[in-house]
Amino acid sequence: MGAQVVMGATLQCSFGVAPSTLMVLPANRVMGSTPAANIMDNVPMLNVIPFGMCSSPANPTVAAATAAALGVLTPMPCVPFTVAPWLPGVPTVLIGNMPAVDNTCKLMCTWGGVIQVINPGQFVVMDG
Repeated sequence: MGAQVVMGATLQCSFGVAPSTLMVLPANRVMGSTPAANIMDNVPMLNVIPFGMCSSPANPTVAAATAAALGVLTPMPCVPFTVAPWLPGVPTVLIGNMPAVDNTCKLMCTWGGVIQVINPGQFVVMDG
């Protein structure tokens, strides 16, 4: 396992223009200094906060704005659309009966973006 991801971790989407912060609710009651994330902490606008502007042509708002601008790519506000859990997860470490998220996990956005962990929020829980 790499570094365990916790509340406040910094995330970046491949189509977003700004980093975001992972929000982990203390519902699983597993904490070091802050709530630890599991693979189901993937809910848009609850766990995954927008990344500023989105430039994915697969995003309907970006596609509409680009069409209105006669084909010039026009970024629009990001609204993450994540329906699958974080992958691959850490199956040997369970947080609330679900695999933990470490700094190597990725989250896929339906609009084609790949969300990755830039800073896990802590560097204390690690396995070499």
